[in-house]
Amino acid sequence: MKLFDFVRERQWIPITGYLIYVSALTAGYYYNLTFVQLGLTDLGTREIGMAPEDVSIVMAVLALLTLVAAVGSGLVMDRRGWSTDLYVKFRLLFLIILVQLLLTIVAPFISTVEQFVLWVVVCSATLGLGIPVTFSFMLDFIPVRDRGYVAAVVAGLSFFVAALYPVEWRIDEFSLVMSAMMVPAVLILAVLSVKRFAFIDVLAGQHERSTFGVGRFCRPTSVRTLSVAFWGPVLLMFGVFFIDSLGFLRIIEEPLYIYTSWQSPDLSVRVFIAVLHVVGALAAGVLYTYFDRNWVFFWVFGLFAFTHLLYVFDIRFGIGETPALILPMFYVLAVSFYTTLNFALWPDLSTTETIGTHTALGVGIAGWLATFMSTALALYSEGIGLPLGGHLAYVNALSLLFIVALPVLLYVHRIFELARGEVSS
Repeated sequence: MKLFDFVRERQWIPITGYLIYVSALTAGYYYNLTFVQLGLTDLGTREIGMAPEDVSIVMAVLALLTLVAAVGSGLVMDRRGWSTDLYVKFRLLFLIILVQLLLTIVAPFISTVEQFVLWVVVCSATLGLGIPVTFSFMLDFIPVRDRGYVAAVVAGLSFFVAALYPVEWRIDEFSLVMSAMMVPAVLILAVLSVKRFAFIDVLAGQHERSTFGVGRFCRPTSVRTLSVAFWGPVLLMFGVFFIDSLGFLRIIEEPLYIYTSWQSPDLSVRVFIAVLHVVGALAAGVLYTYFDRNWVFFWVFGLFAFTHLLYVFDIRFGIGETPALILPMFYVLAVSFYTTLNFALWPDLSTTETIGTHTALGVGIAGWLATFMSTALALYSEGIGLPLGGHLAYVNALSLLFIVALPVLLYVHRIFELARGEVSS
């Protein structure tokens, strides 16, 4: 790792960049993972009393508006040069977190559908802007050779904390935790937004160095936005996020599965899950660093297919018994694998000219749109009374479909490469 070289040479400023990146992305992903996805579902169904299918519509609106805001922000950032201006990104992040802090504080007091929808619209704008701002920090702070490992640390830490606290997935619990986290961040970013510092000036110029600026998959030829090389991974990551949320949100609605794993009163069970998240993320970081990204995709889709198959078998033949920890174990590994891939992939498909657009499209479509469209579909599935076993059978079929689709995409990509070669010759 390049980080070890910085430590040996006592270059503390680049090391500070690692710490800033890990802190910002870990906190941001923890917020989205807990407060937004789980907290808003609880707010809509339990606090306001909306039907699950009505909440699903609101979550779909959240996904679409976030995507629009992300793509618009990414395009503007690239065209104005903000994607490589660290001070501008600090100012934008200050604005984002300040608004999100206010939203987080007022969320538990929302009592009507109209207030809920207005809250979602404002939140979507901040989430969308936050995607190209935060994900482009990889370009400023993390050398290309370390991106898999650092992405693994962010994924592992986010899930480690989420698995342990809070135990009750309720909007008021999430609001309290996130507000306490945001206040120090707002104060620090307020200072960085109005005052220049020598060490920040050094960090702001790191993207111009060959070891930082150009992503791994853009060497020697940059990945164009309108290319199979970019949209192939977008499609695959869309499938991963969609499959995860579609299965997970129905599984956690079953007390038999949720209270014996993610919300178990037994601390040792939650620690087991938290530690396994870290192990899975680190394994994914190693695979991403030393192998082609498609191997990680194979592992993710394979793990999801196997996991959902285990749940289907348990539902049909093991009802009444305490589910084995092997069920959440494989789910945790799959989630840690694809989350690590998500943090590292989009910056590695980008250059300084495309980082804002590519991260906005990648995370916006493959992450937010897929997650909340599947969240909406899972809530709708629950609302119409589709049995969990039947629901997971459909999810498992999707996992297997993407396992088959991956080599097909690779074949199509190869055909395009050969076609371009013939034309150029």
